[in-house]
Amino acid sequence: MNKANLSVFASGKGSNLLAIHKASLDSDFPGQLKIVICNKFCPAFELAKSLNYETKLISNLDIKNFEIIVHKELIKQKVDLICLAGFLRVLSPEFVSKWNNKILNIHPSILPLFPGLKTHEKILSSGSKIHGSTVHIVNEKLDSGKILGQFAFAVKSNNLDLLIDNIKKYENLLYPEVIK
Repeated sequence: MNKANLSVFASGKGSNLLAIHKASLDSDFPGQLKIVICNKFCPAFELAKSLNYETKLISNLDIKNFEIIVHKELIKQKVDLICLAGFLRVLSPEFVSKWNNKILNIHPSILPLFPGLKTHEKILSSGSKIHGSTVHIVNEKLDSGKILGQFAFAVKSNNLDLLIDNIKKYENLLYPEVIK
């Protein structure tokens, strides 16, 4: 089976990076992780290094220079699909158009509800009784691309940490499934 070359962009703990890594160990998984891009020093960066992936820390650059460097790295690694996983930087419309339909994002809300940042806090302050995540194709508009997969669960507590822990468990299952 020809496998797609994947890149993960991460800025956080790396739980979705680890989920994609574990899924890629299965011979039936259609992708192989080639390079991890981090825009800041974070646990995901350390995780990627410990898993022996080509790992690049590209930070403190304006978006244009960041994207020029990243694009060159992706071409060098022959990347077919970019997976944003807790990547806290908005990509420019120019970069997105270069990688049209080849960038996925996992967003911690049931889109189109609660796009953007601080979704967990928005869920709790809204009084919503459900929460979840969405994997979607990235387009020029924030969190508005074609939805490829979602899950939802009941909000049973106003505890932010518990809510985040619950969502991560399900996200780590959903993202690799959508990539398949």
